[in-house]
Amino acid sequence: MSTMDAKAISGGGEEASGMRSETLGESGRLGEINRRQAIRIAYLIATLELTFLFMHFGIMPYFVKTLGLDSVGFGYLQTTFGVFQLVGGPIFGRFADRFGTRAALILSCASGSAFFLLMSISTSIPLLFLSRVPAVFMHGLPGAQKVITDLTTPSQRADALGKLGLCFGIGIIIGSALGGVLSTKFGIFVPAYVGLVGNLINTMVAMFWIPLPAKPKSDHRAKEHGTSQSGSVFSIRQILHLMKFPGVMEVFIIKVFAGLPIGLFLIMFSIISMDFFGLEAVESGYLMSYFGVLQMVVQGLVVGKLSNHCTERTLLRLSVFVFAGVGLGMALMRTVWHYCIIAVPLVFAFSMLATITDSILTKSVPASDTGTMLGICASVQPLTRTVGPTIGGVLYKQFGVSSFGYLQLIVNIGLFVYLMKCKIPLTETKSQ
Repeated sequence: MSTMDAKAISGGGEEASGMRSETLGESGRLGEINRRQAIRIAYLIATLELTFLFMHFGIMPYFVKTLGLDSVGFGYLQTTFGVFQLVGGPIFGRFADRFGTRAALILSCASGSAFFLLMSISTSIPLLFLSRVPAVFMHGLPGAQKVITDLTTPSQRADALGKLGLCFGIGIIIGSALGGVLSTKFGIFVPAYVGLVGNLINTMVAMFWIPLPAKPKSDHRAKEHGTSQSGSVFSIRQILHLMKFPGVMEVFIIKVFAGLPIGLFLIMFSIISMDFFGLEAVESGYLMSYFGVLQMVVQGLVVGKLSNHCTERTLLRLSVFVFAGVGLGMALMRTVWHYCIIAVPLVFAFSMLATITDSILTKSVPASDTGTMLGICASVQPLTRTVGPTIGGVLYKQFGVSSFGYLQLIVNIGLFVYLMKCKIPLTETKSQ
């Protein structure tokens, strides 16, 4: 072979190698664009679903009155909704692990459509209770969390999950206002029609804009220990198996109990706002909007920045410590203005605890089981809604508003001491 031929072959090889590198670079950039687009679509779906949900919460006291349901029956209705969500959370997460995030979000949005459809034709109390059944699979927020978990690296996860708090805040503000306006101007059933159409649109968005393989290839750890591909979607044993991974049970217990007393207070807040603070319905609506704005500010400007500069262990301890301070403030508060001041650290602690524990727990299990873990995490709020009316009612009636604060203080001091003595999470990492 001549020298010229050798050079030509060498040059051709270099050119081909350069073309391959360029193609790979373009493919990587395209993949990054698609990844960001999918995450933004997940934020959109979560925002719309939360908006319709808070719209529903706002009109329900008036809706049930038109059917002749008293306050006790309304409590049973809320408990029924909470039980369905509690049971469905882990099952929905396992479904997402088995069949993919797109299928899970479609299921959630379609269930929301069925929920509002049944509500729109509820002309009797049995039909109204029947409309709660689709709540088993109405888990748009965990579905969006699953998309984010699958499409972000562990170092980006806390910041990306924290931004879902913006969706929550927008949902509170717009949903509460929209429900009141629609029911007042156009009739009590109109919000249900809007929720039906909105969830159908959400279903189409999930079908066409959430990528099918929204999950990276399973790592060795996932193949060795994962449970998502074994057993039935409804297997309780496989779901509970995740609690045996190192550090998972401890973090989950902290997640449940740190915010439980405040959760009981918030369950009773509609009564407390009337009896203790003396607020009218309009003023309660303003207070909810204030909470929504706080949620957006804290999640958008505070949680993400702190997660970039502090370790998860530090932030977990900080949120529990702030929760203890919130308990003391609630034990001493006397007016609604006191509560507005306390609401700032309250929203911070709630947002930080939810974001950091979700991030820690999804990192503590195999990648193939993050959906199930998020589903278990999503069951915490329905659990509070289920037991809240009974326990909260007893606390308020027997011991007054201050009892919620003292209980919050005692529980979180105990948890803070425990966290200072134990290494939780097991590995100390920064989000960035």
